[in-house]
Amino acid sequence: MKISRINLATALLIIGIIGPGIITASVDNDAGGITTYTLIGARFGYSMLWALIPVTALLIIVQEMCARMGAVTGKGLADLIRENFGVRWTLVIMIGLVLGNLFVTVAEFAGIAAVGEIIGVSRYLLIPLITLLILVSTIKLNYKTMEKFFFILTFFYISYIISGVLSKPHWGSVMRNLVLPTFSLSRDYIIYFIGFVGTTITPWMQFYLQSSIVEKGITAREYKYSRWDVIIGCIITDVISFFIIVACATTIFANHITISSVADAAIALRPLAGRFAMELFVFGFFGASLFGAFILPISTAFYVSEAFGFESGVNKRFREAKAFYSTLIIILLISSSVFLIPHLPLISIMVAAQVVNGILIPFVLIIILQLINNRKIMGDYVNNRWTNIVAWSGSVIIILVTVAMVVTTFI
Repeated sequence: MKISRINLATALLIIGIIGPGIITASVDNDAGGITTYTLIGARFGYSMLWALIPVTALLIIVQEMCARMGAVTGKGLADLIRENFGVRWTLVIMIGLVLGNLFVTVAEFAGIAAVGEIIGVSRYLLIPLITLLILVSTIKLNYKTMEKFFFILTFFYISYIISGVLSKPHWGSVMRNLVLPTFSLSRDYIIYFIGFVGTTITPWMQFYLQSSIVEKGITAREYKYSRWDVIIGCIITDVISFFIIVACATTIFANHITISSVADAAIALRPLAGRFAMELFVFGFFGASLFGAFILPISTAFYVSEAFGFESGVNKRFREAKAFYSTLIIILLISSSVFLIPHLPLISIMVAAQVVNGILIPFVLIIILQLINNRKIMGDYVNNRWTNIVAWSGSVIIILVTVAMVVTTFI
């Protein structure tokens, strides 16, 4: 009986802690990420599946360090940067992050608008309704309720698993390409490979994860359970990416169909994998875009408030965290109202977001590694030697890839 009570208490503790890791990693598959994976599957078939394994490992390394810092220090990443690197560095990084997040949030609304066009709903009706939903929910609901809602949104991604299965892939070929690396020196392959890595590990994720760990009240004592939340979240998000690539490779690539967007992919899926597969693909894309439109403004509000010492968090009321909610509202209104401007170059905005994030991530990774190895901050929770070797090696790879992404984008 005593053992059963202990196991029950542990199970309840784990259930209470789960959330930040899975939610943050899931939102990584936002409108931009899904577009990238869709085009990779449609243009290169199964040949880039092998990259999912090292990319997942790198994602786990970076996310785990940020979650650990949040649990041990009880402070967000922007807080720690301000305290240890000064206001000047904080201001420079914040300007870049706000610009990057603004562009990425615009991309999320672009995804919502694209779904509206597919199902025959005007963007001028759909975008204002979604904006109002996000505003009211964020201001009125507390973190615990919002987290439950975000968990519901993660189930949208199951539609991609079903779409992948319905496409009837050649599983032998899929598994072979997953475990045996192949690489092409063609210009298009290299650019998409860089995009593959560059869209997976972005600056905003690290800030949001650490802030949500703090917001939820997770401490070093519970971190051994929260760590699994982070690891499982990273694995789940790349399982979804796997099925997106598989669905598009099996149908669109195999039939030599040229596409340029997720909307094209969804329409192409209908005669190849059935109407249900197409509808599920669209359903997943809408859920992912909506998820991103919720999280990105909150993420921006978190680190702007933390960076300058203001109260932050969705658990606070508006009068208690005016800077937090004001930032959130400004980002949301600017991002959604962009679609009232005719002939707006959305592709250029998405490219600009990649460039800004690509420039920032090397600085952010170096700062994270300096903070995580500072015993005055982390005590006994600093990285051990092997963790540092892996973390620095992975970070160097990410830095090289993101630098290459920025260069090839300009080229």
